[in-house]
Amino acid sequence: MQSSIHAQPPLFKQVCVIGLGLIGASLAQAIKDHGLSARLVAVDRHAPSINEAMLHGLLDAGSDVLSEVIAGTDLIIIAVPVQAVQSVFVDIKTAMDNGQLATDCIITDVCSTKVNIIDAAKAVFSSLPTGLVPAHPIAGAENSGYHARRANLFVNHSVIICELPTTNDNAVAKLRQLWEAVGATVMPMAAEHHDAILAHTSHLPHLLAFNLVEQLASHDDNLDMFRYAAGGFRDFSRIAASDPKMWHDIFFANQSAIISALDEYGVYLQNMRQLIIDKDSTALMGLLGRAQAARRHFGHMLASTPYTDTSAMSASYTITPSNTVSGTITIPGDKSISHRSIMLGSFATGVTNVTGFLEGEDALATLQAFRDMGVSIEGPDKGRLTIHGVGMNGLKPSKTPLYMGNSGTSMRLLAGILAAQSFDSVLTGDTSLNKRPMERVAAPLREMGAVIQSTGHNGTAPLSITGRDTVGEPLQGMVYDMPVASAQVKSCLLLAGLWAEGTTTVIQPEVSRDHTERMLSAFDYPVTVDGNRVSVKGGGTLTGGDIAVPADISSAAFFMVAAAISHGSELTLTQVGINPTRTGIIDILKLMNADISLSNETHVGGEPVADITIRSSSLKGIEIPEYLVPLAIDEFPVLFIAASCAQGRTVLTGAKELRVKESDRIAVMADGLQTLGIDCTVTEDGMIIEGKGIEGKGSNVNEVNNSQPVFGGGHITSHHDHRIAMSFAVASLRAAKQITIEGVETVNTSFPGFAELANQIGMSIKVDNGAV
Repeated sequence: MQSSIHAQPPLFKQVCVIGLGLIGASLAQAIKDHGLSARLVAVDRHAPSINEAMLHGLLDAGSDVLSEVIAGTDLIIIAVPVQAVQSVFVDIKTAMDNGQLATDCIITDVCSTKVNIIDAAKAVFSSLPTGLVPAHPIAGAENSGYHARRANLFVNHSVIICELPTTNDNAVAKLRQLWEAVGATVMPMAAEHHDAILAHTSHLPHLLAFNLVEQLASHDDNLDMFRYAAGGFRDFSRIAASDPKMWHDIFFANQSAIISALDEYGVYLQNMRQLIIDKDSTALMGLLGRAQAARRHFGHMLASTPYTDTSAMSASYTITPSNTVSGTITIPGDKSISHRSIMLGSFATGVTNVTGFLEGEDALATLQAFRDMGVSIEGPDKGRLTIHGVGMNGLKPSKTPLYMGNSGTSMRLLAGILAAQSFDSVLTGDTSLNKRPMERVAAPLREMGAVIQSTGHNGTAPLSITGRDTVGEPLQGMVYDMPVASAQVKSCLLLAGLWAEGTTTVIQPEVSRDHTERMLSAFDYPVTVDGNRVSVKGGGTLTGGDIAVPADISSAAFFMVAAAISHGSELTLTQVGINPTRTGIIDILKLMNADISLSNETHVGGEPVADITIRSSSLKGIEIPEYLVPLAIDEFPVLFIAASCAQGRTVLTGAKELRVKESDRIAVMADGLQTLGIDCTVTEDGMIIEGKGIEGKGSNVNEVNNSQPVFGGGHITSHHDHRIAMSFAVASLRAAKQITIEGVETVNTSFPGFAELANQIGMSIKVDNGAV
């Protein structure tokens, strides 16, 4: 619809569109609607198109002859089939020679090949016009022609502009302005590269679609084939309904690149044919799995988002206060162990079968990274994975940067693995991850001889790692005295040490989670633990086997606190990992007088597990012992909720690491607590919280008085930190009013299905996934 008022003066005095097909007419309509030109004229040999455009008020003038409308034009848009472009250039040159057209008039096109457009211009003009700017909008529709036009056709689509050495900078700038004004995203690209990329991503799929339809139409049973064609055939072959003349011209115009793409496709097709003939199940599942995951993966990588649905980036919780939780539930698998099962299984010898794998966004990022490095992985399917290990030296370089989404664990541990590989690699992540510090792993890796480059003054991702083939020597084992206890830093260095010469020893100031050490032992790799010293000797091998991932105690922590702070609650969490380096949450809650008991204790895959039962408790404030801080570092956001419901003051110190998680968890939690009416003070390495719990009556110290609200209501911003979002969801159990939490989409990074499980035990969380 044409706008009657435009805030800015028109970009152009007169735009001439040559060709009123789908693209030309859609762009003309968009220019008209956005007031981008004082006058709009067109040339088309199809008289009805010109007549209708005039009748609709789209054009100020139209003709089948360029010379009749070209005078005064300062932008020409060529929207004709590629093989007709040279004759259009002849008409344009004639107009310039006759003085109808300025020699610096901007000339652009919308064709899907670029080298032949430039060659056609060279053949017509003595020297390329300074206003020539080849361009290609990556947009289209099944229907073609003037009637199919849509002014919004280019919104949120890419437009490639091929800047030439001869082109005036002002011409490029004005064309960029025009495309951005109609909603497109402009990207520069060399013409040759454009044609090669489009040959693979657009021209080859169209060619295959036409060929497949022709194959089925020529078959003796063609009627039945089309009658019973499934949705996949209809989706794939839809593009074969495109304009044959246009694609005929494109296939010839981009002949060289298309033939190269066809030859490459033939190799891949022959490979798949052979896998089917050989019934090579492992290789075929690996190929299919990589292809399935890659389609999803590259979308998130290009958008710099986690693997969550990008349409839900404004997701929120609206929580109605409830007071009691009860039941028996199973928590998803441990994220830390899920990460490590993929990593160690990938460079082990033989097959590793994983059960209980956490299908959250962070673990999926690790999974994709190893697929990108050539590892065949089947699944995940209901928590099951089959990893076909490639051995210590079997990883292959990824053809693209390895995308970690929002997973700091993936990036830091992979940095150690990749620092030891023969090939170069790059690690990157979403916007949030790329702001988090990486020098605490990069610096000690450099002491081992790694060549690793972080980004910016603060040493953040992307990380560029130079392979050992380029460096010329392997990593060297070392003794590293960690300034701050961190399982991620320790694990990074131990993993690098698997390939290093000599022994790598990490000395911890405090004990941190030991999943890496336990899992290395489970894969038959010797690990020496002597107090706070952990050592590995390089040059060994890992042997694949069965890994059972226990329920994640960090995820269980939210429900442990939920039951402890709410009235009349009793909740059992089954088969939760109780690794002694992870049970800080239990130890701290017990010090706060929580009623917690363990039963059915056993071992699964080298990790201790138990059922955990939590009942309503009269919590009391405490000074949290610093030796427990590394054992509960991820659980402090929800522990702050527990402290708010306790009687008296809770003091946390020695927790600087909380400031460099997905958010500054100390500052963000303090903001949220204050919003809900809690008195708290942020310190350099922790927080002081004045609990609002009410002492129980009677002589029994465990008598519970959890019926009174502690929190008010309000609007909480989680800063897209999953643990912040889930912690304030737990707070609703002692809230007087409704709580709204923004930015909860990242909950899927660690705890898919959190809201559903919370509602199952009695909470009332409504999820709003934002605009779709």
